[in-house]
Formats: sequence, C-alpha cells, structure tokens
Amino acid sequence: MTRILGIDPGSQRTGIGVIDVDATGKCAYVHCQALNLLVDTQDFPARLGKLVFDLEDVLAEWKPTVVAIESVFMDKSATSALKLGHARGAAIATVVRNGLAVHEYAPRLIKQSLVGGGAADKAQVQHMVRLLLNLGEKKLQADAADALAVALTHAHMSATAGRTGLATALLRRRR
Repeated sequence: MTRILGIDPGSQRTGIGVIDVDATGKCAYVHCQALNLLVDTQDFPARLGKLVFDLEDVLAEWKPTVVAIESVFMDKSATSALKLGHARGAAIATVVRNGLAVHEYAPRLIKQSLVGGGAADKAQVQHMVRLLLNLGEKKLQADAADALAVALTHAHMSATAGRTGLATALLRRRR
C-alpha cells in the first residue's frame, strides 16, 4: 500500500489530500483539508511559518510515503506567482526535511490525467475526483479537491510508469 499526500500550494490556503493506492492501482480516499494560513498570522512570513508547522502536523498524523505537489503556473500577477512560489518552497522543504520523495505536476497535466483535457475547469476536476474516489456528492473544499487531484495524478502516472517501465519524470516530459 502506498499513501500519497497531494499538495495544492497557496499563500492563503494550501490544499491537502491523502489517498491510499493498493498494488492493483485502486485508489481510496483517506483525508483532505485546506490549511488556512490567514488565521492568527500578521504577515506573509508568518503565513509561511504556519504552513510549515501545519504541514508537519499533517505528515505526523497521516504518514504519507510519497508526496505530489502542483507546480507553479504564471497567472495575471507576478506578485501572486512569487508568493505561490514561496509557499511551494516552504512545503517542499518541509516534506524533504521529513525524508519524503516529492513529485511535481503541472496544472495542465493534472487536468489531462483526470479529465482528459488540459483546459478542464474546476467543476470537471472536482467531479472526477469524487467519481474516482467514490465520494458521491461529498462536499469538497476547492483547494482540498485540487490536492486530491494532484495525488490521483501521481497514482496514475506511477501506475503507467510501472506498466511501461518508464520513469514518471520521463512520462511528465512526454506530455
């Protein structure tokens, strides 16, 4: 059994999604949440510190064996992209410090992996997350659902790599 922690980094909220994957590739929902970094924080550095401490708690409680994280994409604001990059860096450093392997996936690849198209909207991605994890109509917070999507992408990419003998890094480059 492999336990995958998916992370959708953000400077205000960071999505966390945990799934288990058995030897046949069947995925099972374990946990998801959004880490609210705006609570009890005065400034941006304090938010990054809160992210590190909250992520440490998640790692201790759910004990993942591997981590998948969404890579940065450039949106409208360079400032927002920089803050997102800082949050990603804090998350990656925390995970690596805990001895876990980190796999990065572009937003477009995550959408392709789950929905079949890289331009899918959030509603389509959330629908597929619910379907693939057999969650029915369970209400998912958007950042947490995105984190589950990252974890599912890693599960799919790892299964494909296992069947083809190609490394997941090589598969990511081919898409």
